[in-house]
Amino acid sequence: MIKVEHIGIAIKGLSEANELFHKLFGKAHYKIEEVGSEGVNTSFFQMGETKIELLEATRPDSPIAKFIEKKGEGLHHIAFEVADIRAEMQRLQAEGFQLLNETPKRGADNKLICFLHPKSTGGVLVELCQEIKPQDA
Repeated sequence: MIKVEHIGIAIKGLSEANELFHKLFGKAHYKIEEVGSEGVNTSFFQMGETKIELLEATRPDSPIAKFIEKKGEGLHHIAFEVADIRAEMQRLQAEGFQLLNETPKRGADNKLICFLHPKSTGGVLVELCQEIKPQDA
């Protein structure tokens, strides 16, 4: 793993959260993006080398809607940048970690992503992410 890529925060309302975090960080978000396959709108703030990703559900059956219903708004996941997501997925699975998806899928911010089940990571939802390169598109 290369670095913490971003920290994901589940929120109910994107515009209200963008305003709150704008005040907190003293700067505006740089991007809003919908990820239809995950039923989520995302908003990104750049904080040094790490990003903060706000996640708003776009449908009631999305993972974010279910998370908020169960736990409320707050810290959802921590994402780590990896150089080769497929190799890292194989390595972690061999180490006994449970993957939530067997192959990488397209996520926000031009990334291939994979999540690790919190039951296998000490209760923390972990995301692996790799920048999508032309050969991955």
